[in-house]
Amino acid sequence: MKTSEHILQLFDNACNSYPGNIAFSGLGQELIYADLQRLSMDFARFLQSQGLQPGERIAMQMPNLLQYPIAIFGALRAGLVVVNTNPLYTPRELRHQFTDAGVSALVVVDGLLASTREVIAESGIRKVVVATPLELQPLLSEGHGGAVSASVSSVMAADNTIEWFNFDEALRRGADLPWQPVAIAAHDLAMLQYTGGTTGVAKGAMLTHANLVANRHQVVEHCAKIFREGQEITVCPLPLYHIYAFTVTCLAMVSRGCHSVLIANPRDLPSLVREIRPYPITGFVGINTLFNALLHNEEFRNLDLSSLNSTTSGGMALNTEIARAWKELTGIQIAEGYGLTETAPVVLSNPPGRVHPGTVGLAVPGTELKVIDEAGVDLGLEAVGELCVRGPQVMKGYWQRPEATAEVLSVDGWLRTGDMALIQTDGYVRIVDRKKDMIVVSGFNVYPNEVEDVACQHPQVVECAAIGVADEDSGEAVKLYVVAEPGGLNADELKTYLRTQLTGYKIPKFIEQIDALPKSNVGKILRRELR
Repeated sequence: MKTSEHILQLFDNACNSYPGNIAFSGLGQELIYADLQRLSMDFARFLQSQGLQPGERIAMQMPNLLQYPIAIFGALRAGLVVVNTNPLYTPRELRHQFTDAGVSALVVVDGLLASTREVIAESGIRKVVVATPLELQPLLSEGHGGAVSASVSSVMAADNTIEWFNFDEALRRGADLPWQPVAIAAHDLAMLQYTGGTTGVAKGAMLTHANLVANRHQVVEHCAKIFREGQEITVCPLPLYHIYAFTVTCLAMVSRGCHSVLIANPRDLPSLVREIRPYPITGFVGINTLFNALLHNEEFRNLDLSSLNSTTSGGMALNTEIARAWKELTGIQIAEGYGLTETAPVVLSNPPGRVHPGTVGLAVPGTELKVIDEAGVDLGLEAVGELCVRGPQVMKGYWQRPEATAEVLSVDGWLRTGDMALIQTDGYVRIVDRKKDMIVVSGFNVYPNEVEDVACQHPQVVECAAIGVADEDSGEAVKLYVVAEPGGLNADELKTYLRTQLTGYKIPKFIEQIDALPKSNVGKILRRELR
């Protein structure tokens, strides 16, 4: 399963084979493969003209808009390394990621300028391209874009130390520029995908072209029935900055000449239904909380879903009752899978037609698995231990963190996941327990260390501990136990402070004041006693 291909070879082959097929749709617009190839080439020319060199990092901070695939494939063609960035990040989170990655350029949606601007100036970013959701329509019909939006022009006027461009302006400029081909190799770095790992300190997982292309091949071979060439129309409500959505949508679906329906805001269910309604949907990629919301939405329940032939779930545990209700409504069994940012991401998946509920499926082709005890001894089948993975999709390591890399990645290529699992005799795998302290809120990982570190900076907090508790809406929610300074704690005031420092899904839903935290004889906080 090792490959010498790079992403642009897959991309160009699909664009040349299916020029008239719809590649992506969203917000009432459609982007065919011919336009995707042309516009991403224009963007690559523009980036090259700005002096950005192969290997430099470019951050992408936007929801699921048509500009995202154009920008991604353009950046990769220019030899740049993509740094996917959550649009919901606070300035503190952005500052860490941009600085750690050494980002030179940023593509950002206009609605985020106010919160992002202060960080841009501090992070060494030289070029900023601002996307406006509906600016592409004239370019899709070979027309001309509009004027610079008021929000962008006001920022430009206020800060002349950074070069600012509108996305459509960058494309128009690029269309008239020469192109100097860039040599891209499979072992070249394609993405820095940030993850908390087991420590909660955000680290960039180095994913090469070979890692990502290999995982594309693994997924398509493993699930060939749901990747029929040029035929699939799959709903993508998961954000493309998340590695699972990126690999399935921008690699697997694109490489097969298929159509992905992008959902910019999956919480807006009426809008989601409007995006889906015009198309005979064949696939749906989601998480437990989204399936639950859709099952309770009358408009969705009334859609014609007769063409649906697959539904896949990842990111958080799938509730048995939700899986049953989804099958009752659609006739389709939700197939669970398992993956990590560090594995590009898919490791395991239930193959179409061979779904074993309660498991995360079989290893995708070319992937080795084992479970080990604390001493590193292989426990074999039908035993619970830490799941370890080896395969061509496993990351190169963590960006500029050799010590952290050595903690999880052995010299012979085995990645320690930190998750407890059991490999059955039939090859199907059950995840017994997630990383001991990690909290999964609506499919997003929350690391207690980060929440605690920020909370302890509040003057009312002496010390604290965060745990995950069951939550009907989000699967899990964050609960924070706090030992307060004399005078007590104002929980609402603490939450208000945390909202300025943390993304929304990391904010504790529950805050409880206690006299003392349980600790071991060496002073380590025992979160397990709080659960």
